[in-house]
Amino acid sequence: MIISENIFTVRGLTYRIRSAALADAKQLSALRLKIDGETEYLDREPGEAFLDEKKFEAIIQEDSKQSRHLFLVADIEGEIVGFSRCEGHSLKRFAHKVTFGVAVQKDAWGYHIGKELLAASIDWADKQGIQKISLQVLKTNQKAIRLYEHHGFEIEGVLKNDKRLADGLYYDTVVMGRQRPSF
Repeated sequence: MIISENIFTVRGLTYRIRSAALADAKQLSALRLKIDGETEYLDREPGEAFLDEKKFEAIIQEDSKQSRHLFLVADIEGEIVGFSRCEGHSLKRFAHKVTFGVAVQKDAWGYHIGKELLAASIDWADKQGIQKISLQVLKTNQKAIRLYEHHGFEIEGVLKNDKRLADGLYYDTVVMGRQRPSF
């Protein structure tokens, strides 16, 4: 699905949140690889499950057509610095919900980019009548957990020793969900 773009200025930095376009595919491929190397909060190590430009083009095309999918990017003067994605389900028993994921490059942290990608996704989901948004977050990422809780997400469970990070230790994953409010 495609949404209207929004412009934000935080502490002197202006950025746009908008739907991903085919022309973004090359930047998205490079950005995803870069972000995977900047933080262990995501599922992949650098280079794992690599998506090249053509794969991103296919995802963007599909997401643009699907009413239960949303692919957003954040850009600063045309340079993509973050993205989020809501992926819906085709099975009838799961058609009421989407799964949310977000990533922002490290030098763009602190400007509320992740927060605005989340807010735009929630607004879209509510307008689409989607009943539930679910996500998973590393338990040590307390800043993200607080952000999600502030936006109505609740902890639904914890996956014990779910991820093994570069330090060789195992970490828990928190499963969170947000139910659409009754209007």
